[in-house]
Amino acid sequence: MVINTRQPLLALCFDCGDTLADEGSEVKDTRGVTLRADLIPGAAEVVRELKRLGYPLALVADGPAATFTNILTHYDLYDCFAAFAISEEVGVEKPHPRIFIHALDQLGIRREEYGRVMMVGNNLARDVKGANALGLISVWLDWAPRRAKTPADASEVPQYTVKTLEALLRLIQELNDAAEPAPAR
Repeated sequence: MVINTRQPLLALCFDCGDTLADEGSEVKDTRGVTLRADLIPGAAEVVRELKRLGYPLALVADGPAATFTNILTHYDLYDCFAAFAISEEVGVEKPHPRIFIHALDQLGIRREEYGRVMMVGNNLARDVKGANALGLISVWLDWAPRRAKTPADASEVPQYTVKTLEALLRLIQELNDAAEPAPAR
């Protein structure tokens, strides 16, 4: 898929479990660190394509830092990410704003630009709620059966819902097509 070069988005943030990696396939050690996991369909291709297109990517995830190093390194995806906000290192879990702000600061995103950053995740109560609270573009990946499928309240209602990561690329294309050329940073 060729994506329009008018980019209303400045960056994308991703959760990992059931957004990039299939939580149902995780093999963990005794400390709860994931040693390996399968990727969900299309994850590697979509991450690499977004990186190729020049989007800065951030991982915003809850859990032990070694989990994400293990998974992403195994699939040669670790270096696709310009920023990491991992709960073990930041000291809070999603939806706390500090974990998102930690990633956005690493990417050099100013507060007035938050509305041009997309957060993609599988958890309404964590990923979507946290993104919505900061004014990020919230995208719910409704892929796995392991999380709630109904928002608990208005704060958990995603702006967009996709069933696959390939659909995420189509959504980005649609947003780009609808966008006015972005002002220079």
